[in-house]
Amino acid sequence: MKNTEELLQFDRQHLWHPYASATEPPPVLPVRSASGVNLRLFDGTELIDGISSWWCVAHGHNHPAIRLAIEEQLGEFCQVMFAGFTHRNAARLAELLLERAPGLSRVFYADSGSVAVEVAIKMALQYQYAAGRPGRSRLVTVRGGYHGDTAGAMAVCDPAGMHRLFAPLLAQHRFLERPACAFDQAWNETFARRFREELAALDPAELAGVILEPIFQGAGGMYFYHPEYLRLLRAWCSEHDVLLIFDEIASGCGRTGKFFAMEHAGVTPDLLCVGKALTGGAITLAAVLSSERVAGVISSGEPGKFMHGPTFMANPLACAAGRASLELFATDEWRGQVAAIERQLRAELAPAATLPGVRAVRALGAVGVIELEQALSPAAILPVLLRHGVWLRPFGNFLYTMPPFIITPAELSRVTGCMLELAGSGS
Repeated sequence: MKNTEELLQFDRQHLWHPYASATEPPPVLPVRSASGVNLRLFDGTELIDGISSWWCVAHGHNHPAIRLAIEEQLGEFCQVMFAGFTHRNAARLAELLLERAPGLSRVFYADSGSVAVEVAIKMALQYQYAAGRPGRSRLVTVRGGYHGDTAGAMAVCDPAGMHRLFAPLLAQHRFLERPACAFDQAWNETFARRFREELAALDPAELAGVILEPIFQGAGGMYFYHPEYLRLLRAWCSEHDVLLIFDEIASGCGRTGKFFAMEHAGVTPDLLCVGKALTGGAITLAAVLSSERVAGVISSGEPGKFMHGPTFMANPLACAAGRASLELFATDEWRGQVAAIERQLRAELAPAATLPGVRAVRALGAVGVIELEQALSPAAILPVLLRHGVWLRPFGNFLYTMPPFIITPAELSRVTGCMLELAGSGS
């Protein structure tokens, strides 16, 4: 492309962006470079990335340690099939993951978060099949959840959500009501009784597993719920040998103030999905962590192996990025950063609660949410973002920020100021 206008013209004519019309595309901004919290456009404009490029760039863009790890691996080899081979970055990354997840002992690599969810679902079904219970083929989840855009993942997303168009394609699973007790609410016996009643109404004889996002529901609801639900669910799953699957693709890697959100409840699942910030946003990679019990049952039953194998499984470049990202988390500097972000988000977003058209304001860890009565007009959003020098992407009626952990207080104030103006403009 000779210039920026040619790039944008080609984009309008030939590129199809996520959740967008191909024939009437929304405006896009041409990025020339990125570092730290900033995205730089070709015209020199700088934007603070207030959503970590869909929640993955936890350490900031173009982090030197992650880039160096990729470059070192690039000098050795870019790709090798994981069937019949192994390599040091796959092993080191798995070691670092398992150190963070006591009780889990096996790592199966996947290409993306959605694929990790597919893998976990297949593991749950194959576990029950290998255990001599082939009739256990359904999953349980809660409303308000989001687990990805592939067919298996869509089937366990909220059926009233963005994937309802594809309902005829999807497997029919069981849905419980969204946890009613919010994270900051006091737990009481009424909540416990209602949840136990919902669980008691399920038929374990048809269920392979339960899947949900622990504590933090992401794209389906931007909602934080009470840890006690996970404790009750763990006890019920153990009693009925129904596998408990946690989707920590959005909530993991420090986003809620704990490395894994499940730590808020002190609960370990049978299967754990991780992704997004796993590589610091450098390259796509995800993984499913499994207990030894689940791995043993699958491996000892017919057909004696887990039936899944992506071509780019454990890609060496991606594993190198993941290893470097996890080593950055090992310093624990992120804990103070996330705690400071949470305090600032709570203080600076609080005034939004008094604005007309605002339904709720909430924050946990490095997540701040203003829930609106109705969605903002896309045409009205971009000028405000450019004026503040901030990048946000509201989702439906949820105006939110999930910034890189390295964001400074001044930079975060620009993000929250932009959010308050946008929330006020919707009234």
